[in-house]
Order: sequence, then structure tokens, then C-alpha cells
Amino acid sequence: MDMTELFATRSSRMRASEIRELLKLLDQPDIVSFAGGIPDPALFPHEAFREAYGRVLSPGTSNQALQYQVSEGYRPLRQWLAAEMGKLGVACDESNIFITSGSQQGLDYLGKLFLSPGDTALVTWPTYLGALQAFNAYEPRYDRLTPVGGNTTPDAYRAAAAVNGGRVKFTYLVPDFANPTGKTLDEAARLGVLDLARDLDCAVIEDAAYRALRYEGRDVPPILALDCQRSGGIEATRTIYCGSFSKILAPGLRVGWICAAKPLVEKLVLAKQASDLHSPSINQMAILDVAERSYDTQVERLKTAYGARRDALLAALEAHMPAGVTWSRPEGGMFVWVTLPDGVDAAALLARSVSEARVAFVPGGAFHADGSGTNTMRLSFTLADERAVRDGIPRLGALLERTLG
Repeated sequence: MDMTELFATRSSRMRASEIRELLKLLDQPDIVSFAGGIPDPALFPHEAFREAYGRVLSPGTSNQALQYQVSEGYRPLRQWLAAEMGKLGVACDESNIFITSGSQQGLDYLGKLFLSPGDTALVTWPTYLGALQAFNAYEPRYDRLTPVGGNTTPDAYRAAAAVNGGRVKFTYLVPDFANPTGKTLDEAARLGVLDLARDLDCAVIEDAAYRALRYEGRDVPPILALDCQRSGGIEATRTIYCGSFSKILAPGLRVGWICAAKPLVEKLVLAKQASDLHSPSINQMAILDVAERSYDTQVERLKTAYGARRDALLAALEAHMPAGVTWSRPEGGMFVWVTLPDGVDAAALLARSVSEARVAFVPGGAFHADGSGTNTMRLSFTLADERAVRDGIPRLGALLERTLG
């Protein structure tokens, strides 16, 4: 039997992640990889988690750790997160917090909740590939969100969405050290996104996965905090804040969260109940144990290590990239975005780079909803130690010299 004949039409929009495929290259020891946007496992708080799981599995708490959990998530963890959101200017309580199995699950639930086939999602060009994968299954149309310098009017967005048989349901963006560009929106641009969402009467999905990883410059308030200031409180906001422990503590535990108005959280709880009931109790309890004891210390540790790696990568690009190649200079996060001269196909270049230079990166076309941006690439510096930068960037630069002639 050909089971594919039974698949729903939306299955045709499901694509393999180029990044997940590229991670397989990490198993080849001679490959210098700037591809996977993943944290350095050497910096995980290993001992803290060993001790945390011991405490969680002690006689007084092991029953709760191994038992079913409410779908909203472990209440003490939600209370801790509500207090952390308060430090960012978002006054809320645990009923505004919803625990997800990684922030990726949150994006999937939001796509399921908001998107009917033909509806429009406004996303930046480029945007986080995982968000496109999460939303694709719900058959949206994408339109370009340009927070800085854009001139598309709300009426134009509405008209284009109506032609496709739907309406604009949300804007999605990574405002801090964006994946993949590394760029950060200033406060004026964030307020502009809120203005557009108000005029379109749509939601704003704020992906804050990298927010804590700032190496220089001043913090900018989250969009949700600005929305709270304007609207008078979280219950009147349209912004949905998606956070994650993956980049700071450990991605393998798959613990993320959403902070939003209660009616939205209540709908997400229903989606959770129909999906996996709840995120693992033991992991939520261990995350809380480590976060309460050492979250801020861990953030500072990562900022010191990753900030130095960012500086080394930027210096190497300056020294070895040929004329015509430009790149972003992020204030934080994990990524540098490289733009090649027009006509250079980064996907084709990757094949040559792996075979000739033994250097891996992520071609930029995958991050564009329309497949454009073929002359761009993303470099991740979180795993780029001194040897990787010293050996890899000169080899990549030499390959580009030969390519550009």
C-alpha cells in the first residue's frame, strides 16, 4: 500500500530542516562547522543538574516528579517565570504562564490556534526556519514584515490577504539578536510593530529565545512590556511572548514557556491536553531547581564565553573575507549573517565548502518564506572555538576568493 495517498494535503508543506540535516556533519571530526545554532555542551551546568535530579527524586518529591502534571505546567516553575517576566516590565502571575515542550511546541500550538488555510502570517525576510516549519502545516500564506524602513500599509496587507481568501492573523518576529540575522530591533521599531498589529487587529508573536544573551549595548524592553504599558496590563495585550530554557540551561530537557493574556493561555492548555497532556514533570522540577540556584550565574558564564567567540569570528571575517562580502555585527545571540555578492548561490557554495574546504554553514535561502536570499548564509559562533575560527574562516575566505574570481 502507498500510504502517501492517504496523507492530508497539508503534509505536502512539511519539509526537512536543512539545519537538522547539517547537524549530521558534526559527526565528521575534520569538518569545521558554523552550521548548527546550538549551545556548547561544555558549558551546560552538568553538576547542577546532577544535584537537581537527586533532590527532585528524593522521597519527599519523587512521587510528584514521576506523576502526571497539570497541562498548564508545574506551578512553582510558572510562579518563578512570572517573577522573571516582572523584572522585564511584564506584571503577571502564574496564570499568564504556559509551559511547553520547548518553544518550538509553542510555535506549533500558535499556528494551530490562529491559522486557517489561506490566512496570512507576517514574518520577516529572513526569519527563523523553525517557525516556518511550525506554521507551514496549517497552510498559511506569508507576507513580508519589514519592521525598519517598510512602507506597506495596513490596507495593502489586508487587501493581499483577502485576495488569498483569509486575513492577517499575526506578525511573528525575533526582536533580540534574531535567528538568523543576529539583528536587534530598537524600541521605535518594536512600537511600530505594535502600531501595525493594532491597525490590522492581529496578534504579535514575540520569539525571545536569545534575549538573555546580550554581550554589549543596552537592553531594549520586550514587545510584550511595551504592549503592557500601552494597553494598561497584560490582559489587554495582543502580544504573545515565547521563551525557552534551551539556550541558557539545557536544550535536551525541552522546557519552554509562553507568557500572554489568560484567555490565550486557556486555549493553549486545551491544545496541550489534546497533544501530550503536559511537559515532563521531572524536567520542569529540575529546571526550576537549577534556575532558582544559578540562572543568573549561568547567563553571565555564557555571555563571557559566547561574547569572546563572537568577537573572534568577527575579527576573522574582517581579516579573511574578500571584497563584496558583508556581514552583520550582532550585539548578542548566536549568529552572524553573511551576504555574498549577487549571483552567488550559497547552497551550491556549501557543497563545495564541505568537499573542498571542510567548512559547514547554513545557506540563507531556507530562512526566506519565498525561497529568496540565495546569496546569504548563517554562521553560528557558539561552537566556534579558537581552532574553528583560526582554521575555518581562512579556508572559507579562500574558497570565496576562488569563487568570485
